[in-house]
Amino acid sequence: MLWRLVPLARRKVRRGEDLYRAGNAFSAIYAVQSGFFKNDLVYQDGREQVIGFHMSGDILGIDGIGADCYTCNAVALEDSEVCVIPFSRLEEISREVRSLQHQFHQVMSREMVRNHDVMLLLGARAEVRLAAFLLNLSQRIEARGYSASEFHLRMTREEIGSFLGLTLETVSRLFSQFQREGLVAVLQKDIRILDARGLRTIVGPMDGAGPTAAGSGLSRTPLPVNGRPRRAASNASALCA
Repeated sequence: MLWRLVPLARRKVRRGEDLYRAGNAFSAIYAVQSGFFKNDLVYQDGREQVIGFHMSGDILGIDGIGADCYTCNAVALEDSEVCVIPFSRLEEISREVRSLQHQFHQVMSREMVRNHDVMLLLGARAEVRLAAFLLNLSQRIEARGYSASEFHLRMTREEIGSFLGLTLETVSRLFSQFQREGLVAVLQKDIRILDARGLRTIVGPMDGAGPTAAGSGLSRTPLPVNGRPRRAASNASALCA
């Protein structure tokens, strides 16, 4: 919709490159068209804290709206492309086009719900955190028209651990445990979910968060069904579709 009202630039970001850094002046939000990103913070002693993962259809940069600067880093985990949406122009057009304003409010609301879900998840047992992570990933991939049971992780196990508040050793142990129990099949970064019901049993009820906790974005590059996606991604990508 937005591209019909104002020209939008596309930006390619290579694997390992920053889309923006914490402290950079805020000027735009970014709709992920392809690829995969992580949001992280790097402490003065060099420790990294991963705070989110984002794939196609997600919006990056919303954290900068209130502070007039980005509050975290956005780093590409594979070669990616984003649609650059100047925020001043978005605000101007949103005042004139109510449907666009409503759509952007939906995006903002979804981000707030995801942050709430992550906070709930961090209070759970380690196996619950990883099971919820995999189920959420599966659901998000399916929503983008790909197989819900097979996918390739773009993040490392260390990054998963940082996001979930777990050590690398714990994440590796749990993947091995889930494989022994017949819940998943793991080959390096290739994941196949064998027993989604079993994973849901591990997660159980989480104060309404359910298996969609950890929803601030997860992974991409799933295996297509019959070579073609089944459904469109999210309304975020529609902002510059």
